[in-house]
Amino acid sequence: MYVPSLLVKKREGLPLSDEEIHFLIEGFCNGDVEDYQMSAFAMAVCLRGMDQRETTTLTQAMLESGDRLPRNLSDPERLRVDKHSTGGLGDKTSMVLAPLLAACGFDVPRISGRGLGISGGTLDKLESIPGFTIDLSPARSAEVLAEAGVFIKSASDRIAPADRRLYALRDVTGTVESIPLITASILCKKLAEDLDALVMDVKVGSGGFMKHETAARKLADTLVGVGHNAGLPTSVLLTDMDQPLGQAVGNACEVNEAVEVLKGREGVVRDLAIELGATLLLKMSAAEDIQQAKQKLSSLIDQGYAFERFERMVKAQCGTLQGVLPLAEAHVIESDRDGFVARYDCKAMGQAVVSMGGGRRKKGDEIDHAVGLKIHQRVGDPVNQGDPLLTFYCVKHRMSEYLGPLRSAIDVTESSVSPRPLVLHRQIARV
Repeated sequence: MYVPSLLVKKREGLPLSDEEIHFLIEGFCNGDVEDYQMSAFAMAVCLRGMDQRETTTLTQAMLESGDRLPRNLSDPERLRVDKHSTGGLGDKTSMVLAPLLAACGFDVPRISGRGLGISGGTLDKLESIPGFTIDLSPARSAEVLAEAGVFIKSASDRIAPADRRLYALRDVTGTVESIPLITASILCKKLAEDLDALVMDVKVGSGGFMKHETAARKLADTLVGVGHNAGLPTSVLLTDMDQPLGQAVGNACEVNEAVEVLKGREGVVRDLAIELGATLLLKMSAAEDIQQAKQKLSSLIDQGYAFERFERMVKAQCGTLQGVLPLAEAHVIESDRDGFVARYDCKAMGQAVVSMGGGRRKKGDEIDHAVGLKIHQRVGDPVNQGDPLLTFYCVKHRMSEYLGPLRSAIDVTESSVSPRPLVLHRQIARV
């Protein structure tokens, strides 16, 4: 096969055969296909798309470029499940749901990532815990899974290396926003976990990757279809990201909130973890209906089993969790009027946290785990003049730098505002 002719074929909107897609990915990995050629391929896919068969084949080819995680050596038939989120402001659900699913009796071999833009990464958050180790060898991963039923670790160079290299090109060539490429990137890594079922949380709104529900539904359809074709039952929830999820934004802040939820605190973080977990339980025939599944998960939190799994995981990954993680100095923004919270500017809030040091502007930047935000109200909540709207945590000498932008990021209006629904759409994995 001749690489330029395949690029022209896709540029013209024609489907590539399975053999042609495997040829491109294998050549990319062994050096026969150059980075500039793969960048051209990504742009062609971004502009022309791929059908479901092509996307499934691309996913499989990227999976086959590396290794799979081994099954539980002591109980290889034990069911394995996981969740993936497209990312959003304050999304710490994985730290609640992963141990909760382990408490249900599943193995949860979770490969996670670092922050991207204003969306914080689970690995960065967990590294707020003193000593917590995200780099686990395959042998140690299996040991942690046997000890705790769950691990959360970084991907090794041998997990879907084609995706790692292709994503680096997409990030600098304006081809991140392609549903076939997004789908293949997500599912090849989840297939490498050798899962029996997956639930996806696709965030919709200004604080997430997908800004509009129409595009998010298209992504959900593709994830469910390709997951089915690849042998990984995939369910999808579309969830609100036009405001931060829960109260905390920032690494240590979010770990503290996740721990509070695992200890029984009510709120949207708990609600979303239970919604996602219930969708998995229903698919795995571990509950008769959604309501029974939700009750089971709520009970596991309230009885302390989910937090106990989290503690086991932290200990097995060399972390020390003793009380609340320390934060930078607190500065409070109060409402200057009576009214209702109407809107949060998620982009401005996320950029503020990154600027404080809570995220990376470029690869290799150090993270300040102690900075972040605490949001005191939800959209639609009534407030009185003088009520706290937002607390931000940063060093004192930089407080004035963020006060104005963060105050402007919250709109309070005289007219009442309807609360936003948390779950916008649920799509169960195909049989």
